[in-house]
Amino acid sequence: MHQHVLQLDIQGTPQRWITLEHAALHYATDTIAWVDGSTPLRTLRGGFNTKTGRQSLIDVHPIIALRGAPRINLFDVTPSFAKHKLFRRDRFTCAYCGQRWPERELQCEHIVPESRGGGWTWMNLVTACGPCNGRKADRTPEEARMPLVYLPYVPSRFEDFLLEGRHIRADVHEWLAARLPKGSRLS
Repeated sequence: MHQHVLQLDIQGTPQRWITLEHAALHYATDTIAWVDGSTPLRTLRGGFNTKTGRQSLIDVHPIIALRGAPRINLFDVTPSFAKHKLFRRDRFTCAYCGQRWPERELQCEHIVPESRGGGWTWMNLVTACGPCNGRKADRTPEEARMPLVYLPYVPSRFEDFLLEGRHIRADVHEWLAARLPKGSRLS
């Protein structure tokens, strides 16, 4: 459990989740600028030094930042869409009736229907319960006289890493949550 490391660029922008082994490679090649997390995620044990007889050890932290120029511009990346991330973004709440529902009873709802050119984008999708989605049908919210209870938005890079729903350590969750945009639904 919690076996993935959050890889950041030198500026602290999340890049991706990596395995312990991949993180160990960064430690071994001295490409880590700084680490964070309350305690190491795991201590990896290597071979024995023939001269000293000591075993090599690498303490892998849950958050590592790599040296070098940032690879991803924070403002140029739109998070990939996934149904489970949409439901988490909208806090499992129907955009029309405002009630919270179990995930299995929720649907992705197009504000502008697909039949009218509405796409599968963060700004055109909200969470809806089955009854509301059926009632709205192939109409816009205005046509159906069903105003949105909340507006859609594109998640920030930090929100996207939390929306993935991975099992992450509390200290990593807190680190990401501390960097959420002001007014985020996830805070």
